[in-house]
Amino acid sequence: MKDNPKAVQALENLSERMGKIHAEVNSIIFGQDRVIEETLVTILSAGHVLLIGLPGLGKTRLVETLGHVLGLDERRVQFTPDLMPGDIIGSEILDEDDKGKRHFRFIKGPLFCQLLMADEINRASPRTQSALLQAMQEKRVSVAGHYHELPQPFHVLATQNPLEQEGTYPLPEAQLDRFFMEINVQYPERDAEREILLSTTGNNPKTAQRICTAEELLEAQELVRNVPVSESVLEAILTLVRQGRPETSDIANVKRHVAWGPGPRASQALMSGVRARCVLHKRLSPSIDDVIALAAPILRHRMALNFAARAEGVSLTNIIDDLIAQIAPQS
Repeated sequence: MKDNPKAVQALENLSERMGKIHAEVNSIIFGQDRVIEETLVTILSAGHVLLIGLPGLGKTRLVETLGHVLGLDERRVQFTPDLMPGDIIGSEILDEDDKGKRHFRFIKGPLFCQLLMADEINRASPRTQSALLQAMQEKRVSVAGHYHELPQPFHVLATQNPLEQEGTYPLPEAQLDRFFMEINVQYPERDAEREILLSTTGNNPKTAQRICTAEELLEAQELVRNVPVSESVLEAILTLVRQGRPETSDIANVKRHVAWGPGPRASQALMSGVRARCVLHKRLSPSIDDVIALAAPILRHRMALNFAARAEGVSLTNIIDDLIAQIAPQS
């Protein structure tokens, strides 16, 4: 990469543009800098985001703002217990032409967009949640034996209320694995909440400006895939993921308390994510610090604890801290 001045210049230009995008979103969404960064890392990596937090923390507003700033065709689906798969994907209807000949015609659902906001995804039944599986993985859906390609780029940004909330269903493990990151949205700090009050309760609320287009985003995603990853970072990713599996781990805490660990998609997500994060931080290649920073949001929804862990009060945070200790540089 360093021997290719054009590639270096392209990455520097992309870093500058992503900085503007980050700043623009940050001017609308206060006190959520980490959430914004992790979401941008996911989008640059062509992935999907699961935003978890209590109602009223700005998750919906974040998705709407990102759609506008990135210039994406955005749709929103409010997930409810009575939502059916056809309400998302679409369905075939029996149509009749001018000559009286009947044929089936596919009516596209809201899934056919570039940025799908699945609001409160865990309020729908598992059957409806699973309707997104093929779309998230293959960027297409099959209806009545026919494939229908989705627009590009295609991203699902889903919001989820904590499972302790009433009327929620846990997401199937197979669908959780399709989400690039699980991002926890916390309460804002006092100063950030002050800014929220001042900016959203007046007569002239600030609106986001468009900085990117869908075509430019596709080019950026392609450019990020070409960022080189050093052997040390690659080994750190492999160590982190493989040590999280009880079958291959040397960590006693993992062997005793983890029911199942992260699969190859976790390794792929880390590999893509460190590339995107180094671009956001205006660097030409990722470091082990990038792996450490992305370990929790990429791993925590791809692991499950067993009964012994719950009985002894061991959390996934404890397990992931043990994994990070395996790759953290020794001081």
